[in-house]
Parts: sequence; structure tokens; C-alpha cells
Amino acid sequence: MASTHVAEQILRGQSSIKDWQEELYKDFHSHPELGFHEERTSAIVAKKLNEFGFEVHEKVGPTGVVGVLRNGDGPVVLMRADMDALPVKEATGLDYASTETFTDENGTTTPVMHACGHDVHVSSLLGAARLMSESKDAWQGTFIALFQPAEELGTGAQAMVDGGLADVIPQPTVALGQHVMAQPAGTVCTHEGPFLSMAASLRVTLFGRGSHGSMPHLSIDPVVLAAMVVVRLQAVVAREIEPGEFAVLTVGKIAAGTKSNIIDDHAVLELNIRAYDPAVKDQLVGAIERISLAES
Repeated sequence: MASTHVAEQILRGQSSIKDWQEELYKDFHSHPELGFHEERTSAIVAKKLNEFGFEVHEKVGPTGVVGVLRNGDGPVVLMRADMDALPVKEATGLDYASTETFTDENGTTTPVMHACGHDVHVSSLLGAARLMSESKDAWQGTFIALFQPAEELGTGAQAMVDGGLADVIPQPTVALGQHVMAQPAGTVCTHEGPFLSMAASLRVTLFGRGSHGSMPHLSIDPVVLAAMVVVRLQAVVAREIEPGEFAVLTVGKIAAGTKSNIIDDHAVLELNIRAYDPAVKDQLVGAIERISLAES
């Protein structure tokens, strides 16, 4: 059967599920959950996959969900969606905007929002799972719908592997990811060459010597160390990465001290880097290590 005909057969039910998908999306958007806390989202995903006739595996690393739909001999195709939200306060004014908050183990409460489109990812993959289950006469093989936790933490995929993912699914012939982009509705966009980069998050702890604010000469002020590191890091992409290569280095968080008149003994930086080329990624990490060690 020609591939175009197969696609037409699978997508013939697309128009009939649009309203259902929109309701799902709004529900997920209104109830975001942070990484490794996607309990409600996972439960809904598992329930839907069961309704579609999938073999369902829950708590794979620890809140991941995997659905397996076997349909005879053929390729094994895995499609993946991430589920977690971000600690961001929503200010969209939507009637289904999130008002959720999360309180961590330290008692700190933060607002939570689906600010990176994972609510769309989950709704889209559930839609694909439903279409695949309703068109088994059009294709053969095995379809795997994988819902990953904690993408924003950078640890969710490894957690699923460590949680026994390879024991519950056959080896995929191909694995497909997805990511929505902020573009006008009804617009189809293309881009020549690489587009979505690899990313990594790093935490740097700078150790100094604490003191009272009235006696700074007795301290090694980690706030000053952190400030110097941040300033020096701004030159890495501009002066160390070859022009024409893609690289991003962002310092997203600085934490030090508890009071205005106390010099703490350490400061913490949280950074995010992005690149297309693994060699450029390694270059960024090396520069971060070099600069941090030089100032500490």
C-alpha cells in the first residue's frame, strides 16, 4: 500500500477528534504539573490509552506512561511527548489559564504554567494514538506512544530508561519527537538546515568565606565571585565560539545569601546551554568549568 494512501487512511478521522483534543488541551493547560509530579496528567493519559486498546505501562520512571499498540509484523514506531510544566505564573488572561501552585520540600510555593507547549504535545500524541487505534486496517507493525516526565529538568528520559523502559517495549525502528512553535494559526513554516538544538542545564556552586556585612575584609564574598563569573561567561559565545556556529549560554538563576547584612559562604549559578554540534557543547562546558575555577 502506498505511503500517501496509508496516511490518508489514518488521518481520515482527524476532523472528528478536533473538539475532543481541544478539550483535552484546555484541561491539561488548566492543571499543569512540574517534573516528576505529573500524577494527574499521567492518570488521564493512561486512561485514554486503555480506552484506545493499548497495552499500558504506568510509573515508568516514575511518572512516565507508555502505550504499546501491536498490529502484526512491521516496523516499530515510537512517538514521544513530554508532560511537565514550568514554575511560571500565567498572565495570559485566558478563561482556562492556570492558577495552580506547587509547594516544594523546603516550603517554597511557586506558580505553575504550561509555558512550553507540553500540554499541546500530550494532546497531540493522544490524538495520534486514537487515530492509529481506529485505523488498524491501514497499517501494520507496532506503534508506541511514550509520555515522558521531567523534560524541563533534563532527567526525565534517563529516568524512564532507568525505570525499565527497555523491558516493556520492543526496540523501535524509529523514534519521533515533536515540539510546537509560536507561529500564527494556520501558518505552515519551514526552515533549511538544523533547527531544534540539544540543550543542557548546569549548576555551579562557588565557595567563599562568610562574614558579617560590617566586616567584608574577613570574607571571600561569593556574590562578587558570582558576578565576575557571569560577566566573563558573556564573552564565551562572542569570543570563543567560531563565527557561524550556533551556541547559546544563559545564566538563568543566581542564588546567594539570606540577609542584606550577612555575607554568605557560597553562591549558586544555574545555567542553560544550547548547540547543534556536540563539539560546541563540549566547548561551552569546558569554558564554564575554566572560568568558574579561575574565579573560585
